[in-house]
Amino acid sequence: MSAPSPRPVRAILFDAGNTLLRMDYAAIVDALAARGVRTTADRVQRAEWRARVRLDTEVFAVARTSTESAASGDRYIALVLDELGVGDAGLARAMGEWRRAYNAPIGVWGRADPDAEAALILAREAGLAAGVISNSNGSIRRILEGLGLARHVDFVLDSAEVGVEKPDPRIFQLALERAGVAPAAAVYVGDLYSIDVLGARAAGLAAVLLDPGACWGARDCAVARTVLDAVRLVVGR
Repeated sequence: MSAPSPRPVRAILFDAGNTLLRMDYAAIVDALAARGVRTTADRVQRAEWRARVRLDTEVFAVARTSTESAASGDRYIALVLDELGVGDAGLARAMGEWRRAYNAPIGVWGRADPDAEAALILAREAGLAAGVISNSNGSIRRILEGLGLARHVDFVLDSAEVGVEKPDPRIFQLALERAGVAPAAAVYVGDLYSIDVLGARAAGLAAVLLDPGACWGARDCAVARTVLDAVRLVVGR
């Protein structure tokens, strides 16, 4: 875990999915089992760690593609399956359809990350403003409230509500205005290099990339295994 450049940090901003929230891996296991594929939640989780890197490299780093598009979501699921050793195109299509219908409008990111609350509490104890910037469909605030996490943040920016999504620097600028801090006084924590790190950097923020499976390789930014590790890095603990 490497540290960001020293700076007077006054605010820490978080992604939601794969940062404060975790995929419902058990639901994916059940959906696969119903279609004849046996696996475990741990295997799905590790496959997803690798798949997100491939999604970023093959899709988001190449073109300005919305993370919320059906095509991005379907490709994501197909990459998870590929990392599980399942290359059946028909199954990938079926799982894409399942994902779009599952638990609407919340979807598969309906679980709190085990370290999320501790990370948010530590940020508060350090005297930092805390906010969420998420590419989503308008449901992030409801999810965070339902999980008891919203009480630990000062604001939530959902791309569907504000009309702009990461990596566009404007959504980060909106967050800086809400936090009342300059770009140099804020750090963003997220799980996708092209979306989160480069987006934050374009707005003048430092960023911490979450890499729970050590899948990203060498990157020109701070890296942490968990969201709690990321906050510890920011506050210097």
